[in-house]
Order: sequence, then structure tokens, then C-alpha cells
Amino acid sequence: MGTELTGPVLRVAALSKRFGGTQALKDVDLEVLPGEIHALIGPNGSGKSTLIKILAGYHHAEPGAVAELDGEPFGLGQVAASRHDRLRFVHQELGLVGELSAIDNLALSHGFARTAFGNIRWPEMERRTSALVERFGLGIDVRRPLVTATPVQRTVVAIAAALQGWEGRRGVLVLDEPTAVLPPGEVARLFDIVREVRDAGAGVLYVSHRMDEIFALADRVTVIRGGRRIATRPVAELTPRLLAELMAGEEMETAHRPAPPSGPADPVLEVRDLWAGPLRGVGFDLAGGERLGITGLVGSGHEIVPYAVCGAHAGRVSGRLRLPARSERWTEARDAGGLGLPLVPADRAGEGVIGDFSVGENLTLPLLDRLRSRSGRLRRRRESALAQDWIRRVGVRTAGRDARITTLSGGNQQKVVMARCLAQRPPVLALCEPTAGVDIATRLQLYDLIGRQSDEGMGVIVSSSDTQDLLALCTRVLVVRDGRIAREIKGRDITEPALVHAMEGTE
Repeated sequence: MGTELTGPVLRVAALSKRFGGTQALKDVDLEVLPGEIHALIGPNGSGKSTLIKILAGYHHAEPGAVAELDGEPFGLGQVAASRHDRLRFVHQELGLVGELSAIDNLALSHGFARTAFGNIRWPEMERRTSALVERFGLGIDVRRPLVTATPVQRTVVAIAAALQGWEGRRGVLVLDEPTAVLPPGEVARLFDIVREVRDAGAGVLYVSHRMDEIFALADRVTVIRGGRRIATRPVAELTPRLLAELMAGEEMETAHRPAPPSGPADPVLEVRDLWAGPLRGVGFDLAGGERLGITGLVGSGHEIVPYAVCGAHAGRVSGRLRLPARSERWTEARDAGGLGLPLVPADRAGEGVIGDFSVGENLTLPLLDRLRSRSGRLRRRRESALAQDWIRRVGVRTAGRDARITTLSGGNQQKVVMARCLAQRPPVLALCEPTAGVDIATRLQLYDLIGRQSDEGMGVIVSSSDTQDLLALCTRVLVVRDGRIAREIKGRDITEPALVHAMEGTE
């Protein structure tokens, strides 16, 4: 643990919150010490995000809750400027304006540098912003709109915004799933920055679903489940298995490795000479029942592969694809959308779901043509039955198919996106960062769901920067470096050191 100071820097007691008939939090207690990285962990829907949003002033706590920042009481659910500057947040949704640049986004919280006449001093603003983001080494153009940035780059901008003017203040930095889409190299950089904040005497409240992060970074961990605090323990006294059991409420097996293929299978997808963004002539075959991983460092192009294969890449694409079971003819990559291959995208909130739609509407959206009568009218009963069937199949926890999708936890929203793709019964399922922002228990459920599809003969493409995904899911991994496939790793040779060395080019 870092700097030793007396008393918690943040104390919360008897924190409760109800949304209608749902008890989101019940009498939760939490203390974050100065010089401590305190992890907050729990299953999807356990109340973690609600707790963070109450601290940020987005939700109001129920009467009776107590909160103190460095011994001074403050109201939960009202943002006072005097305490807000000492409670900094990086939310899972990031809270950025995509149409604005990194310079503008950082200025929204701390203002613009201006001349005596009120004009914006753009050179100084660019210098300040560049200094904050360059410590991550991602080469972000701070003048371009963030809609053009990758999820990794947007995460870095959000973290930089939270750290503006921090400089060792005695307060709390709250990080909600900050590494959800960060590859190993960038995770290590973030950890160094988080430790710097801790060593300066501040407290860090770190929300994560990645168990390896908890053991690598945190001093203590609080587990909440079903809206209640289950335990607070020093991380040094726990094992991954014990922590998983506290989260799940029962014994669970955390090891998960795919069985090797039973034998050679015919290809269900053939890709040749694929060019898109940084990709430079990538080609591969995907066999029926195979789970093919595609990975690499930021900027390598690995994350573009599933988008290009499914016809969802926004930029220029060239190359050829073929589904041999359907046709011997090749399809130009620019026309890949006509093949009808579904995609589970990396940005669930921005690309995967429509927030104003219900669970059922999100699930059946691409299937409406199949659900219409000959006269063109939508068969509502058939639509409802289909939605209910897939909600049951993939285990979505929801109040019902008519519930708004935004009332679901991130993991359950991901299940809806998966169900929507699987309901189309495709020969190939393409996934990009499939477990980003998903808790351990739900992660294992998704692994099992994907495994069942491959066992039934579906080819699966998994593009991920999370080595846990690759180890748990994939029977073969292609490592992309500088836009080209640099290495192929199969079966038992798929290990974390082998993946990291191949990604960094040090094998």
C-alpha cells in the first residue's frame, strides 16, 4: 500500500437505492484509504455502476446514507463543486462527446485557456492536451473528432480528462472498467499511472471484471452481490478461486480452455488478400466448428478483420471472400455486407444496441423481414415468441422482453447482441472484444455459449485484445503485426507468453 495516512479518504455507509420494484443497493458500506487502490468487483447487475453513479451525483441515494470525503460529510446525489474536484471519475460510458476533439473534451471539464480579450489560446490548449495523452504513447491526434478514434484511444482521452490538475490532491480517483478494450501494453501503462496517483496519497476506487487486474494492482477488494456488500478483504489473503466464489455465491471453476478440434473440417469461410485500414493483404480459412482468434497490438489492424468480413468497416476495403457451402463464386470484400454475416461489435453501447428500444426489439431487429406475413404485416406473436425463446436460450436476466435495453447490465446487453446474431443462424459468427465490461460469471457463460455454437459446426472469429478470451475460446490464433499475419499459434501452444511475445514481435 502507498502513503500511510490516518482515516479513510472516502467513507460511505448505509447506502441504499431502489428503482421502482428493484432494490439496486441495500445498506452498502465502503471505505477507501489514502494511498490505497481499492477494487470493487461483483457480477453484472450487482449494483457497482449504481454505486458509482451515486458518488458522481447522477443518482440520489435513499435517506439515511452517510458519505464523507476526508472526514467532511457530503450529500450523495448532489454534485457540489468543492468535493467534485476531489472525486474524479472515468465512467464505463466514458462521457465523451464524439463530435468534438480531445482538446474540446478536456476543456469541457476544466475550461479553455484564454487571452486577456477572451480569445481561446489554441496552441496552449493543444500543448496541454497532448502532454496529458502522450504518456500513453498511442499517437492520438488531439485535434480530430473522437468519433474517428478507436475505443482504446477514447478510453485514454477519458482517463486524461479525469487526471487534469490532479497533481497529488488528497481525494479519490474512480475508474469504472478503464481497461475494457485495452491490450496488454496499454494496460501496463495505465497501471503505472494509477500507482502514481496512489503513491501521491490519493485513494483509487477501481472497478473491474478482470480478476488478473485485481491481483496485479489492488490492495483491498470489496465484493458486492445482489446490491449488498458481501466482503472486504486484503487482496493478499485471497486466491482467484476464493474471489470467484465470493462473486458467484457458490463454487465455480475459473479455468476454461477449449477442447481441441476432433478432426479436420471443411472451410465455411475463405478470405483472400484483405486490405482495410492498416491491413495489408490478410488471408485465412475458417473451418466449420473452429474458433479462430485474431489479435495484435493497437494499430495492427486485428480489430478491423471482423468488421471487414461482415461488411461493417466504414473505410475502403478490397479483397475477396467466399462461403463455400453457399457458392463457389467469390464475393468482393466491398460487397461483404451482402453475405449476411452478423457481427458482435466492440462498442456495445454505440454499435450494438439501440437504447430507446426494448430487449425484444433489439433482439429481433434484423429478422423483421422473416417475421412478416405475405401482406407485409409484422406477426407480433411470432416476434414475441422468438424473442422470448432466445432470452431463455442465452440466459438474459431481464424483467421481460418489453423492458428497455438500457435497464440491463452490460453483460446482459451483450447476451442480447449475441442472441440477435445467433437467431439469424449464420455459418460464421464474428465477435470483436466479446467480453469487454463483462463480469467473470457472465464471461464464463458467454464462453460456454460460443463453445456450443462451434460444437454445432458454426465457424467463430474472435478478435480480442484480452488474452483471457483467446486462451479460453480459441483453438487457433492469428497474430497481426503491422497489418499482416505475423504468426499462427495452435492448440496447446496458445499461452499468454506466446501471445504477448508474438504481438510485440519479441518471439
